[in-house]
Amino acid sequence: MFRRLAAVILSALLLSPGWLSMTGLTLLAGFVPLLWVSASYDDSRRSWWRVFGWAALTFVLWNALTIWWIWYATPVGPPAATLASTTMNMIAFMLFHTVSKKAPKALAYTTLVTAWIATEYWYTVGDFSWPWLILGNGFSHEVWAVQWYEYTGVFGGTLWVLLSNILIFEALRARTVRQWTAAACVVAVPVVISLAIWGSWEQPDEGTAEVSIVQPNVDCYDKFHGDTERQEENILDLLNDVPAGAQFILLPETSVPGYYREPALSDFWPGAADTPGAFWQTLTDTLRSRHPEALLIAGTNTTRHYPAGAQTETARAERFGNGYYDVFNTAVGLDSAGRTQIHHKGRLVIGVENTPTWVFDVMRFLVIDLGGVVGQIGRGQHGTVFGHGGVMAGPAICYEGLYGDFYGDFVRRGAQFMAIISNDGWWRDTPGYKHLFTISRLRAIEHRRAIARSANTGRSGFISARGDVGETLGWEERGVISARVPLNSELTIYTRYGDYLARISEYVLLLCVLYYVAYRVKRKNHLVK
Repeated sequence: MFRRLAAVILSALLLSPGWLSMTGLTLLAGFVPLLWVSASYDDSRRSWWRVFGWAALTFVLWNALTIWWIWYATPVGPPAATLASTTMNMIAFMLFHTVSKKAPKALAYTTLVTAWIATEYWYTVGDFSWPWLILGNGFSHEVWAVQWYEYTGVFGGTLWVLLSNILIFEALRARTVRQWTAAACVVAVPVVISLAIWGSWEQPDEGTAEVSIVQPNVDCYDKFHGDTERQEENILDLLNDVPAGAQFILLPETSVPGYYREPALSDFWPGAADTPGAFWQTLTDTLRSRHPEALLIAGTNTTRHYPAGAQTETARAERFGNGYYDVFNTAVGLDSAGRTQIHHKGRLVIGVENTPTWVFDVMRFLVIDLGGVVGQIGRGQHGTVFGHGGVMAGPAICYEGLYGDFYGDFVRRGAQFMAIISNDGWWRDTPGYKHLFTISRLRAIEHRRAIARSANTGRSGFISARGDVGETLGWEERGVISARVPLNSELTIYTRYGDYLARISEYVLLLCVLYYVAYRVKRKNHLVK
């Protein structure tokens, strides 16, 4: 028992560093101790439940080590996220364990690989989505080792992790030169390929855009309940520090306080005039006088109103009147002429922005309160591109940066560089906001788009299309940084085809299950010895 407990703890420790601002290379052996635990039991029902317990403990410990910081936002956050993540992990691992005791080894390992990738994919496409612990995300500090993500996306990283673990485990059991050679090749070959890409990749010569990033450093917990006028003055003061030649100026997610009615961004109250709100007009005047050639990209909350009978599923009833309205987490592109472009956040944070009405009513006490609008808000359907001065920018909002395929929609629609705006200081000075920044490095590689990232506080900065980090602003720093961001219009294989590895895994997993069922039926009929 103590050896198995030690193995479980070792697995959790090996799986975690990539999310704690350390190396993700330990993932390549992270499952080996847990695979040993599985192999140490027979095929009895009692043994199955014991493996279930050890596996559950492993994944709970992994979650506890890597997402504990959600506690700062809400005490219920870590247990809820752990439950969702562990459930998916258990489906994949216990399916593998079951097959491994009653069917050929090759079928069992194929089941493990495809089931794990498929369940990770379900994280990204389901209504209740928490893709933080996708294995491929663990290499965000080793971008030199995963340059081939431009072909596979992060699911290629997951495939690498699983194959490495399987072959290392088999090499430890067999202790033959052949097995160790196979394991070494699976570990090393992707790194060699990546280093070759790393050294040879060149940024296409399509020009640059002068981009300025603003980090206001407003306390997240005061932001939605604090002095609106002070926040607006803070923004205007920082805009004075933006260089005169800036073409794009980035403000963070929900940086402009208040709620504004679309399409004119008028003030939010019944009967408001169809003209821009006072602060939006002030921002326009500031651009006109100081940055006439710039596009300001800023986050705010906007509302869209509908007559009775035409409302969407997520719309809520107006307090006064018979109509309905949606609230959106929005990126607004504003130029010096007062013209606006709008992108609605399309990937919503579970429990904060994505809470179906019936769930919110029944389980309100479980909803994570991160300020602003809590509950189900309106959802954008796709990425949007802001055009300005012949340059196309993709204004991704915070959580959208966790979804490689959705993020790619901005690029497929013409984005030549990405402008990520975020408000990720909810978790204080912890690994949470740090890893959210480094995950952007993987998005840069997948789509070969340079990134300018503006956070309210935490880490704002520039990332090259190769994943290299440029100038940044750190925790609780207030200020403006500027750089010339290179442009690119070429599409990578991953951008074109998205999460094809995950979709293929779903079909192969189905074939594995069907084959296993047929195999067991034949065994019972004594047709297979």
